[in-house]
Amino acid sequence: MKPISFVQRMFREYYMRDYSLSSSLLMIDRREFGFALFEGWMLRHKSFKHSDELKEFLQSSAPSDAYCSCAYYENPEADMDKKGWLGADLIFDIDADHVPTSCKKVHDTWVCGSCGFGGKGGVPEKCPVCGSEKFNVKTWPCEVCLNSARAETVKLLDMLMEDFGFSKSEVYVFFSGHRGYHVHVEGEAVKTLDAVARKEIVDYISGLGFDAVFHGVSRKSWRRTHVLSSPSLNNLGWSRRIAKGIYDFILNAEKEDLTSIGLKRNVVETILKNKDTILKSWKGSWTLGAVKGVGFETWRRIILSCAQQQSAKIDTVVTTDIHRLIRLADTLHGKTGLKKAEFPASAIDDFDPFKSAVAFKKGVVTVFVSDAPEFRLGDEVFGPYKERKVDLPTAAAVLLICKGRAEVVG
Repeated sequence: MKPISFVQRMFREYYMRDYSLSSSLLMIDRREFGFALFEGWMLRHKSFKHSDELKEFLQSSAPSDAYCSCAYYENPEADMDKKGWLGADLIFDIDADHVPTSCKKVHDTWVCGSCGFGGKGGVPEKCPVCGSEKFNVKTWPCEVCLNSARAETVKLLDMLMEDFGFSKSEVYVFFSGHRGYHVHVEGEAVKTLDAVARKEIVDYISGLGFDAVFHGVSRKSWRRTHVLSSPSLNNLGWSRRIAKGIYDFILNAEKEDLTSIGLKRNVVETILKNKDTILKSWKGSWTLGAVKGVGFETWRRIILSCAQQQSAKIDTVVTTDIHRLIRLADTLHGKTGLKKAEFPASAIDDFDPFKSAVAFKKGVVTVFVSDAPEFRLGDEVFGPYKERKVDLPTAAAVLLICKGRAEVVG
């Protein structure tokens, strides 16, 4: 059986037997829907009057991927300039692709589409051999990748609720089904925000334009007193984040952490020898500058590094696009066979995507695996595999096939 035929059959069985539309999808009749089909093309500008109609379509077409608009329209099926935009949810996409992790050098590969040259890890902007910008990429959703995306999502949720004041009832959190998380904010406060207003939110969350001067890092003040007034944990917004960032950074800093932000060796040694003094001064008076040999430029670099660490790594284009299509909740991801799964924001530390997002929980499939790293689904660990025939639970087999790493035998 061809891999696509097998996966499509499994997807159809899921939509026939297990799929139920998420209750968080409001105003279904005002949204545009789009579908990537196994036949190789994209169907857009679809609309449905109610959830049963949408479910029937999913069962009959069994798409590889299903999307709905963050926007609400007067006429969702019209051309874009005639739809009649009414508003949109505020959407955030956090993907491991946007977060540097060492594991990508182990399980991600790329091959130039023009000359065939390849490598491991992050994809270069241009092929180092021929200069082409087209690549065939193979990625993998490992636990390190998802933990890194989870950490960014935690920072985002804290900003949305603590800094922007959104309530838990307005914020919906999902595992994307692949290598990240989606956060939807719904409500009248965000519905009519245009792209410019959403860009302001993106800049705040990303720390774009962060200026240390507004947080006590003034060269003029340093020259006068050799002391910087540090932000306090009692402050709000970015001041609180910088205060937390400074404390955590100094407390946990190793030599490599300090040299990576451009500090000289003698300064690094001074900071490491005087950690307790720095932290005691910082917590006692919210000031920086208690140690001789650690000057203004050093503290400026540390604070800017802390700002970068405290920002949330989001896909900025997704949030600013007021017409964006986002993956439909509880539908299957064509690259993994896992589902986009919703969970409470308060449960993010306990949520296990390799358990809760597994759609296929019965059956065994014989596959020939070309190459696959070690991975976990549920409580079982599989692989690594190389040029091997193996019997696998359906969910594991579908994942490998969707990733282009296996074929069904027979």
